[in-house]
Amino acid sequence: MEKYILSIDQGTTSSRAILFNQKGEIAGVAQREFKQYFPQSGWVEHDANEIWTSVLAVMTEVINENDVRADQIAGIGITNQRETTVVWDKHTGRPIYHAIVWQSRQTQSICSELKQQGYEQTFRDKTGLLLDPYFAGTKVKWILDNVEGAREKAENGDLLFGTIDTWLVWKLSGKAAHITDYSNASRTLMFNIHDLEWDDELLELLTVPKNMLPEVKPSSE
Repeated sequence: MEKYILSIDQGTTSSRAILFNQKGEIAGVAQREFKQYFPQSGWVEHDANEIWTSVLAVMTEVINENDVRADQIAGIGITNQRETTVVWDKHTGRPIYHAIVWQSRQTQSICSELKQQGYEQTFRDKTGLLLDPYFAGTKVKWILDNVEGAREKAENGDLLFGTIDTWLVWKLSGKAAHITDYSNASRTLMFNIHDLEWDDELLELLTVPKNMLPEVKPSSE
């Protein structure tokens, strides 16, 4: 029985599923675009449920069109738009706000305030990143600060955060796995790249509860 690797390529404007055979050859490809939201100038958002629907659709399509059974899938790999941020209710599974996309600038004021307070070098030393709206940490803070009731829910342990890989794995695992890998975690402004752990000082500066963060694992696990 031939085995396959299913690759999910979740990008900024579309989702693709690519099926590879045991020789590393492409056996099939499916792709689907999804909607972009621009609520204000400089803001870019996605509907995380629409992303999930697009991923599920292309996975189903590429498997069915190539007559592959589920037991022939040896493994699934995910590549994704890494800084795009989702916060969802862990009980209902519903996002509490649109996913804030990597290029969105709606957290500029948060970054500016942290810079004015003298924390820019602290973030750079610990994460290797610039203090910029590009990265996920200030996006999480923005959602907690601007969605009614979000901060209280987060502090009570009712909300989960993830980049797109985390959101997809949580959905694919039937809500069993809240995880990410080192490459995605290192793009959040909250992960210490020297200790390979979520950084308590940075979380305090961003006022992000640690209990909403995913477990960080190697990509191969």
